[in-house]
Amino acid sequence: MAQQLAIIVLVDIGNALEANSLRDNVYLFDNMKLHGSEGQGTGDLVTAIHGAYWRDGSQATEQVLNWLPYSLGSLPPTVPRGYESERARQSDVRALEELDALTVKPDAHDPAAELSEIRKAVGTRVKTTRRTKGRLSGQKVIGLTGEIVTDTSAGTYSYPAPVITDIYGQAVDEKIMYPAEYGSPDLVTDGWYWSATVDSSRPGTYSYSMRIQLHRLVRRGSEALWEPVNLTCESALKVTSEPKFNGFTGSGMGLLPIGSSGSSSQGAEYFQQGSQQPGAQSFGTQQPGFAGEER
Repeated sequence: MAQQLAIIVLVDIGNALEANSLRDNVYLFDNMKLHGSEGQGTGDLVTAIHGAYWRDGSQATEQVLNWLPYSLGSLPPTVPRGYESERARQSDVRALEELDALTVKPDAHDPAAELSEIRKAVGTRVKTTRRTKGRLSGQKVIGLTGEIVTDTSAGTYSYPAPVITDIYGQAVDEKIMYPAEYGSPDLVTDGWYWSATVDSSRPGTYSYSMRIQLHRLVRRGSEALWEPVNLTCESALKVTSEPKFNGFTGSGMGLLPIGSSGSSSQGAEYFQQGSQQPGAQSFGTQQPGFAGEER
């Protein structure tokens, strides 16, 4: 059965957009640290892939990789799926209540100022474009504390999660791994994730690249929209190979030995020459290899 291996791609989106680079702004982790992975928590992760082969040299175990991108400094992916929509709806309800209260005030000294405050409470709704469909469509800008952002110039808002759009490079060109994007019921990844099967029978270190799409909030006139920014980062696989062995004995594959001491000796009498289990019928023959028989 193939082994499952997760690789976390954690991106500091604010700094990455400012530097227009993922260098020193991406942190990679996997769950093979105790098995030889190097560079955990940095942008120079080398993922350990343990392959194994049978005695005839054929591949015994393959590896399956799963990449999971996350954003540093954004709303955590563990919040409910409709959290942003619910916060936007609450801001609309609050603004309508304040507008109703303003219309019944007979002594409103400066209604224009109060209307300006109501507009701030409504927040900024991002325009939907052809390139920002889906979860980014028509959403309001949310702050890191879950509040609606009224002033986007401060930059203290939650960025959309990074999106892996391609995986390529040496490991793919040399057919060490076969990456593809798959559909999933996991809502944390918006129903899509990247996975790959690795040929673990070919030892060596192989590099690969990930193309990651971030989104920058820009204003064009009175409109705000998420502008896609495509950046790349590097990583590598280190494939090792060894013979498949028995996990109980630490030796080659084969039958488990039967002990002759302790509790095992209590059942050994059933395997002695001439003994049989109660109710069993003897046919006057015996199988070769039992105790007392010369081989």
